[in-house]
Amino acid sequence: MGGILQVRGLTTQFFTRTGVVQAVSDVSFDVSQGETLGIVGESGCGKSVTAMSLMRIIPTPPGRIVAGSAVLQTDGGPIDLTTAGESELRRVRGREISMIFQDPMSSLNPVLTVGYQLLEPLKRHFRLSEEEARRRAIALLTAVGIPSAASRLGDYPHQFSGGMRQRVMVAMALICEPKLVIADEPTTALDVTIQAQLLDLIGALTREMGTAVILISHDLGVVAQTCRRIIVMYGGRVVESAAADDLFDRPSHPYTRGLLSSVPRLGRAVRERLVPIEGAPPDLISPPAGCRFRPRCPLAMTRCLEEPPLIPVAAGHQSRCWLAAS
Repeated sequence: MGGILQVRGLTTQFFTRTGVVQAVSDVSFDVSQGETLGIVGESGCGKSVTAMSLMRIIPTPPGRIVAGSAVLQTDGGPIDLTTAGESELRRVRGREISMIFQDPMSSLNPVLTVGYQLLEPLKRHFRLSEEEARRRAIALLTAVGIPSAASRLGDYPHQFSGGMRQRVMVAMALICEPKLVIADEPTTALDVTIQAQLLDLIGALTREMGTAVILISHDLGVVAQTCRRIIVMYGGRVVESAAADDLFDRPSHPYTRGLLSSVPRLGRAVRERLVPIEGAPPDLISPPAGCRFRPRCPLAMTRCLEEPPLIPVAAGHQSRCWLAAS
């Protein structure tokens, strides 16, 4: 499988009146064709800002990509998403890379019908006629589980339930069969049954189309069941990267261990207590010196005042912790 996205040193900052927020710092990863990559971490760790940087939808001002690259392999050749012009971005958004947002009610246009919003990218990217675009939209709405799809094209977003709106968002993201889909917390605010259905649906459709997925979540259970490889972020940085099985069996970074210890799991002894991560995430206007997890880390030592690099732990497994080298 070939790599379709290569992210190197991505750094995004927000320039505010109170200081510069170092939201994403030196983030690097690859995504292969057909792969599902998970990005996990607490709220505020930089997951969504990474996704928005790749789509170039960071609010500017105050946000700005200040360093790094994100090269997407497209049908027209490689394109660096961080420096591409607006016309190039319009060409690839929806067609080559698309996004499923957290909240469909604020992402769907409330004054346009679902049909209009689904047909627009087909007409823009493929020059399809109204009838051809309509047929394709109905087929995909049916595939994502919308009953009576043909009659619902004329409905507005508020006429759908939360779960159905998220299915519409999945259809919009996949309507042009892009090479890469970024799913940013796609199951937020949905009940557990609907979450499982939606994740199965995304997996089935992307496998059928050969689409790669970046799945962003704070839920380790979600990424465990859907992702082949996982990146853990903390304080705007990648702190651990590994194959899913390796990460869950042999977590290396203290933060990853903390996340796993704070989540209830089947098979855990009834009397075994969940262990929370003490403290609060770092202030990214003035992050702590050295390792950003140091103030909360039970294993912190003097050397942690120096920022560690990503250290190889095993084949395909890296950890941003000095203890990984010992």
